[in-house]
Amino acid sequence: MHPIKRPLNLKRQSIYLLPNLFTLGALFAGFYAIVQAMNGHFEHSAVAIFVAMILDGLDGRVARLTHTQSPFGAEFDSLSDMVSFGVAPALIAYEWALKDFGKLGWMVAFIYCAGAALRLARFNTNIEVVDKRFFQGLPSPSAAALVAGLVWISIEHADDLSLIAGALPEIALFFTLFAGLTMVSNVKFWSFKEFHARKTVPFVALLVATLVLLIGASRPALVLFCFFIGYAASGYVYWAWQWTNRQKKVVKSDI
Repeated sequence: MHPIKRPLNLKRQSIYLLPNLFTLGALFAGFYAIVQAMNGHFEHSAVAIFVAMILDGLDGRVARLTHTQSPFGAEFDSLSDMVSFGVAPALIAYEWALKDFGKLGWMVAFIYCAGAALRLARFNTNIEVVDKRFFQGLPSPSAAALVAGLVWISIEHADDLSLIAGALPEIALFFTLFAGLTMVSNVKFWSFKEFHARKTVPFVALLVATLVLLIGASRPALVLFCFFIGYAASGYVYWAWQWTNRQKKVVKSDI
């Protein structure tokens, strides 16, 4: 007897395909960034990292909107993130500035790459037990934005940074190492998962948002880089605030 072949539900299959296409696009952007860095087109490679960030943010939202979350999609997303936000930024930083440091350069690039792998593995294993309001360690897309953003502004605003042009390799070394170590730290970063678009905000906040959008349209590299620097610093500010409060409680308990 031959098994009965049931017709495939093409609509269902196409819906499940949709979020994975965004993930595939993010993977392609990461691969494209590596190729462009190897060819010396560092501005293109940096922009490709930010494109990968946008696509990576869309795939999960599309999956939730269409109710097509799956273990396959989650695993595919992690593998894509490792390429786009782990391997690609490390290779871009190395080809752009770190190779001149010799062994130190590739060691720092590897620390970043390993940090991204460990960060993604920890995220996948702790996803059900951590506080949803915060990320444990700097998210890999934000870490990638620090490295790619530095490359982008150094090219886009080369004239404005002429005074520190000679120190850019050292700055790149610091940012790559900082991003790699912060990904595997226990520092907490706001996840933005409690942000509601329908919530009312003061009129001043709307004016500030409009101003940021106008500046961002004229200088996207600078605005994005400053935003992610602020985000990376916010975790340490929150950690310092928590530590200060704990010290105050200890002092009060001793009195």
